[in-house]
Amino acid sequence: MLSARVLPRPERVRRVPSRFSWLDQRLVREGHLRGLSAWSGALYLFLATVSDRFGMSWYSTRRICLETGMNGDELGAARSELVTRELIAFSDGLYQVLEVPKPAEPRLSPPSSRGRTERAATREEVAAALSEFRGKCGRR
Repeated sequence: MLSARVLPRPERVRRVPSRFSWLDQRLVREGHLRGLSAWSGALYLFLATVSDRFGMSWYSTRRICLETGMNGDELGAARSELVTRELIAFSDGLYQVLEVPKPAEPRLSPPSSRGRTERAATREEVAAALSEFRGKCGRR
């Protein structure tokens, strides 16, 4: 409950800016940022901040490098990573921040390298393992 909290800086409470700019919480909740390089994260934040309501940005390579501290190679690698992850599109110098993609369908785990496939334990196997555990650790 907000009323029970004491804000350290009540004069600095965030407000929605008059210009359009936002980040989708699904970036974190669905793991889209997991494993993303620092430069890719910086580029995404920059593009999300400067893009219009359609996600479009016309900033030049030179200007993006100046604003983010990247060099051309770092920008190219960051851009490629974001395009591969379908977070942005890039064509003829134009960037588009895309709608956050839906999470991938979970994949079945492949068989182990020893040729065995994983299977669920039977009720009897679980009971035997539990009994063995209790015998070793004592009943509590």
